[in-house]
Amino acid sequence: MHSDDWGWGFFGHGFGLIFWIVAIVLVVGLVVGLSGRGGGDGGRSTPSAREILKERYARGEIDKEEYERKMKDLDR
Repeated sequence: MHSDDWGWGFFGHGFGLIFWIVAIVLVVGLVVGLSGRGGGDGGRSTPSAREILKERYARGEIDKEEYERKMKDLDR
């Protein structure tokens, strides 16, 4: 008699399937991680309200009084 599963029976096919699933998941994870698309923000954290406020002030979107008022609101 001839057997293609080398005597492993059910487990030979099951482990083979699990091996390929794990291998594919690892390769996809590696590709997504290296492409920078995994986190949606390229691995950077979301800016805080204070950082956003500082950027708006630096760009001239708000004046000094509004900047200081909003910073005080954030301190509460």
